[in-house]
Amino acid sequence: MLTTRKATIGFCFGCIRSFHFRNSIFLFHNPTRSKLCVAEVQKAGKFIIYCNSQITQNGRSGNIEEAESIFNRMPRKSTISWTAMLTAYAENGKIGKARELFDEMPERSTASYNAMITAYVRSGRVVDEAYDLFCKMSERNAVTYAAMITGFVQVGMLDKAEQVYAKVPAKSRDPVCSNALVSGYLKVGRLDEAVRVFEGMVERDVVSWSSMIDGYCKSGKIVEARVMFDRMPERNVVSWTAMINGYMKMGYFGDGFGLFSIMRRQRDMLVNSTTLTIMLEACGSYGKYQEGIQMHGLVSRMGFAFDVFLGNSIITMYCRCGCIDAATKIFHIISKKDLISWNSLIAGYVKHDKIEEAYKFFEKMPTKDVVSWTTMITGFSSKRNNKKSVELFKMMPVKDDIAWTAIISGFVSNEEFEEAFCWFIEMLRESVRPNPLTFSSMLSASAGLAALNQGLQIHAQVVKLHLEFDLSIQNSLVSMYSKCGDVVDAYRAFISINEPNTVSFNSMITAFAQNGYEEEALRVFRKMQSEGQDPNQITFLAVLSACSHGGLVEVGWEYFKSMKSLYNIEPRPDHYTCMVDLLGRAGSLDEAINLIHSMPYEPHAGVWGALLGASRIHVRLDLAKIAAEHLTKLEPDNATPYVVLSNLYSILGEKGDGDQVRMTKESKGIRKSPGLSWVVL
Repeated sequence: MLTTRKATIGFCFGCIRSFHFRNSIFLFHNPTRSKLCVAEVQKAGKFIIYCNSQITQNGRSGNIEEAESIFNRMPRKSTISWTAMLTAYAENGKIGKARELFDEMPERSTASYNAMITAYVRSGRVVDEAYDLFCKMSERNAVTYAAMITGFVQVGMLDKAEQVYAKVPAKSRDPVCSNALVSGYLKVGRLDEAVRVFEGMVERDVVSWSSMIDGYCKSGKIVEARVMFDRMPERNVVSWTAMINGYMKMGYFGDGFGLFSIMRRQRDMLVNSTTLTIMLEACGSYGKYQEGIQMHGLVSRMGFAFDVFLGNSIITMYCRCGCIDAATKIFHIISKKDLISWNSLIAGYVKHDKIEEAYKFFEKMPTKDVVSWTTMITGFSSKRNNKKSVELFKMMPVKDDIAWTAIISGFVSNEEFEEAFCWFIEMLRESVRPNPLTFSSMLSASAGLAALNQGLQIHAQVVKLHLEFDLSIQNSLVSMYSKCGDVVDAYRAFISINEPNTVSFNSMITAFAQNGYEEEALRVFRKMQSEGQDPNQITFLAVLSACSHGGLVEVGWEYFKSMKSLYNIEPRPDHYTCMVDLLGRAGSLDEAINLIHSMPYEPHAGVWGALLGASRIHVRLDLAKIAAEHLTKLEPDNATPYVVLSNLYSILGEKGDGDQVRMTKESKGIRKSPGLSWVVL
């Protein structure tokens, strides 16, 4: 087939060479010859068009040598021919050759300039050269302006983009040029500027509307996005998908799923693979198993059953919903598995603590990437098998910062803090740049060791690498300083956060509560409420702990009750423990035991331990017996209930009963663990 096509091209070239344009005068004096040559001219024109299309086609398919061959053999080239070859070079990343050809062009059109400017813009590196050409043009059209605006937008030069936009003639401005500027402002989060440009548009297309919907969604303004969506004169699959994705990202699964159902009922509106991927991801993220099954069925009915991209999304969805067997079945159905297929299934097994099964699939992988290795390292670390994690890490052919962070984080999560420091030092020796998660892990290690000096050194490294404004690092700094007893620096780290999140507030409230600053802890909590940050279970643990240490019974009760009434947070056993401790410290032990009996689930050892401690302080032998009885059942090897009961008997003059308790403890071989302390040398 290729031989035939080349032969045809060769024949055409021969035909064209046989025709001499210098004989044009002769044509007017020879009518017969004139008719013949007019046909030849028409044939030549068709041939040039054919060659131009072949250059374009070969350029798009990456066959640049074939495109060059056709271009170089053309006896006569039009401006379109030169432009086609220039575009072919640009599309294949040969910007230098494209510019050489542009400079050689005997005649340049607006399309030629546009092609060269677009080539520079797509390269993303030489916007200045593009602008030089833009300024030299005698005539520009909408494509020229849009390409130049896009070029400045891509490199973040929005002021320059705005200057070009201001020069666009009114007839060429909308919608292409305006869309380019709107996209640029939305890219950097300047929604107000995007709205200004959008509202000033005389003509808008579906791209204009869809861009604004996506911008509103990404800015968290889901209501405004829906208003914009409802205003659209016409919608396509992109606009529907943008609105659905906005709902899902903001946590409004019901609204997103409902809108998807409406979309499905629209005439001539076909759901595409992107829409289905978003729906599958949402079903997995929110654990919506039944809806996930519906999406799986829809994928099959629409003929996407063998699409590897959607197959991977289905695997991930089932894994997140806890249906690892279903995920495995889909994995085996996919005929052409890619790396994502393997990694998705392995990650699912790791997430559900099936490490050995994950490792079997890992060993069967035809090829492994950094994600594959890192997933398994994290999995073995989660099972406290750091030896296997290290073994895998050393086998990795290429180790990036994420892999190093995984091995370090594994040691930190298993409280092997000194080992984590050793690996961190090795990471620096290998000239691997730590990322924010690496530093967060190392700050946690410093906090675990209460090693302020090491924490200060990590903080210095953070500043050196200009990462001091990373939110995860800032939160870790607050926690590190507070656990090392330096509340002042913890607060300094907290107030340096421009936009603190729930974790930030939790860290600071906990810092104040644990270091005896109860009023300050509650003040930060009130600030959290006033700034519209929603507290979570950890927040209330810190708040109730502060109330307990400060003896603030009424305030504690108020916050405890508000968990359910104001924030729809169901108190967990740890919250009841704080309340029992609060009531016990205040001497309200009868109220404390009533609260325990009202718990919707079985109290854990912490609850009974808090009651036992309060009974010892207020010498309530009756309640101490109840608490000790439950504690010995829950923690048979715990010596504390025996010691407390024995001491209470002695205080009340019942020495015989006290001796009996001590003998029982000794007969069971239960020994009280000695206190520990350490010094840094």
